[in-house]
Amino acid sequence: MDLSTWNWKLLLPLLLFGILFPYEDWVSTPSCTIVPTTAYPNQEYVVDKEDNTEEDLKVMMVANLLLYGSEAGIFNQYFRDYYLSKFFMYLLLFFSMKSFHTLKPDMLLVLGDVSAKGFELTKTKWVSVLHHFHRIIGPFLELPFHVVLGDRDVGECSKLDVRSVQWLARSFPGLDSAGCGAFEISNVSFVSLNAVALLCGNNKLRFNVERAIESESIDLQMETENISKVMDDSEKFSELSDNFRWRENAKSSGSGPVLLLHFPLHQTANGSCREGSIFEKVPSFFQRGSNALRSREFTDSGPYNLLHTIPPNASEYIFQALKPSIIFSAHTDEFCDHTHSDGTREVTVPAMTWKVRDNPGFVIATFHSDRRPWQIHLCLEV
Repeated sequence: MDLSTWNWKLLLPLLLFGILFPYEDWVSTPSCTIVPTTAYPNQEYVVDKEDNTEEDLKVMMVANLLLYGSEAGIFNQYFRDYYLSKFFMYLLLFFSMKSFHTLKPDMLLVLGDVSAKGFELTKTKWVSVLHHFHRIIGPFLELPFHVVLGDRDVGECSKLDVRSVQWLARSFPGLDSAGCGAFEISNVSFVSLNAVALLCGNNKLRFNVERAIESESIDLQMETENISKVMDDSEKFSELSDNFRWRENAKSSGSGPVLLLHFPLHQTANGSCREGSIFEKVPSFFQRGSNALRSREFTDSGPYNLLHTIPPNASEYIFQALKPSIIFSAHTDEFCDHTHSDGTREVTVPAMTWKVRDNPGFVIATFHSDRRPWQIHLCLEV
């Protein structure tokens, strides 16, 4: 072996390190911008650099991690999942930067599809997914976190297993046996629902989800009305087809809790939205996401297609019973900001994985303590 060949062998690891190190830094750096609203169309498309008060609640929302656990192949294990883990780790440094300190989250929400094929896994293999999940979000485990169940986690209606859902719900904090949850943090009330069960017919899980909705509806009315009056009116129900029945709720639209779902609610207006169509005036990195999904084939399809939403009757039932102040959903892999006919805003969170997008993303929602409108930041890896 001549001297020049030997020198190249010594230099090759250094060259690879020099190439991969800046790439690793690149894939771990998100860009964030404020999402404009119809109520405030002239809002600047820049990150808010003003100091927020300590009382403001900032929530990081991610979705569709699509983890495989012990079933992960070599490419997922050593590339996609590795960089996803690095992405979460780099986010701590990102939020520590002076320019982005105002976005540092107080809580983490995962809006479903933690697993890519959870509905097919045994409990033993699900445990490996849970371990994988905790490794991925490791830097954020010190924060309060809440997980919503998705269709890839529990499966389609015809194959829903009540005992499996109950077991999985016990694996995540704050979920009841039906996969629903309700909690309050910094005077902001949240309600999460097992949206998959609402797609089903007359089964135990759907009845349990309806019971959870009714309970939250009563609590909502008791906050402002006389308790005895609420109980006297308990027999006043409205009914839709498909046997969805709700207690009459005199509260105004938007006065209820923050609603967390995996499936988006049915959109009655012209609700087609993609990142590119929403952010026409925003820097070009938002334009990439609209074609990313179509250009990438994710071979492991889930129980429901990406355009699936909660049916109209179930959506109306939720609006009437809960009067949500704002809705956060997922499932579609893409970002969407939609205003329903009653004025309620729904934000759909993009996928946080390279398996289905070239630019994984997340949302930071800021709930201001002084009753100012919520502020939504969309952050994408660029």
